[in-house]
Amino acid sequence: MTRAKAVWLGVALIALVLVGWYVFGTDGTASSAYGSAAGGAGPRAQSPRAADAAAGPSGSGGNGGPYSAAGLQTRQEQLAVWRGRYERAEQTYASYRDATRYPYDSRPMAEHPDQVRPFAPIAEELKMRDANGDVVKGIRLRTNQERVFLSGTESVKFSIAAVDDSDRPLPLVIRSAQAQSVPDSRTPIKLVQTSVVFSDDGTGADAIPGDGIYSGRLTPATQGFKSHSGTIRLLVEIAADGQQGVAHFDVVYAPDVPATWAGVREALEAGSLSFYLKANVRLAGRYVVSARVDDANGVPFALLQFNDEVGTGSREFKLHVFGALVLDKSPAFPLRLRDVDGFLLVPDQFPDRATMARQPGLVHVSAIYPKSRFSPAEWSSEERQRYLTEYGKDADTARRKVEELAGP
Repeated sequence: MTRAKAVWLGVALIALVLVGWYVFGTDGTASSAYGSAAGGAGPRAQSPRAADAAAGPSGSGGNGGPYSAAGLQTRQEQLAVWRGRYERAEQTYASYRDATRYPYDSRPMAEHPDQVRPFAPIAEELKMRDANGDVVKGIRLRTNQERVFLSGTESVKFSIAAVDDSDRPLPLVIRSAQAQSVPDSRTPIKLVQTSVVFSDDGTGADAIPGDGIYSGRLTPATQGFKSHSGTIRLLVEIAADGQQGVAHFDVVYAPDVPATWAGVREALEAGSLSFYLKANVRLAGRYVVSARVDDANGVPFALLQFNDEVGTGSREFKLHVFGALVLDKSPAFPLRLRDVDGFLLVPDQFPDRATMARQPGLVHVSAIYPKSRFSPAEWSSEERQRYLTEYGKDADTARRKVEELAGP
């Protein structure tokens, strides 16, 4: 090899070393800045390790690292987001846990204020309308209806009174009152129509003579509707203060009585008080039964429900007062079971139910039990546990993320 060639090779080797140092940096990682070749003579970019080292513990040497000002701000924003998620997850878990502490069929009456007085008449006050549906000015009608659903030989009472805009009673005349079957649009039926007598003389359905309130009673089974199942509409034509008007009432009737009541027994079982409502069941199917419980002082305490398939014959509908509910609410004993109603659910048709006879007022009085005999355990089911597990996972995931972001 000639001397000139050796010198050239040496120069080339030195040049390659210099280029490698410039491009890859002292730690062997590729640089992202190319100085004047990129259009300027900026400083050589540092590797991540070199940048962290240059930043130091305070992060003052970098602009985007975890300890830089921008990085700390991003971290704080993420921490705020995850703290919000954690709070919501904890609230969801606690809300569901507390809402399902008692079973669905043994609930505090405070959750169901509309069920405290289930047999209260349906009272309305409406502007009087004529036969065309137009409002008759200055006259309002006060109507009252005992119930909507009835079956078998049950009856329903209706009442009407008229007042002016200052609530002064107006003289009322019942011109006619006709009850008529309303056909289901899907099924043609024979039209049934009958008259209903309204009076204000203290006879028939009327309670107080001469008080301006006219009352009448419909008993479908004895007034031509014994074979009708469905809606019955009562149309009343009236005259008040010289003006003509109409009022109407609807009831839903089923001729069949699916079951009859046959007494009550009670038992303290597994830390809860059970009421067994005996019944003679004629039609099998899904029955829905509701009952109210007051404490010894008459304070509404619990709503009890039964919803299950029942066969024919002598049966019992089990209603139970959950133990934890007794311990939490501390009702005065003895408990008073009242206002029981039930019906057979008839799916996929109208009417969708056949009612049992209502049991208004006091039905049964319990024995007196010490609170120590009731269980404090929360209600448990596969569904409840599954939901609690999933809500707990959500809360735990959010908690771990908060701890991670809040840590050093």
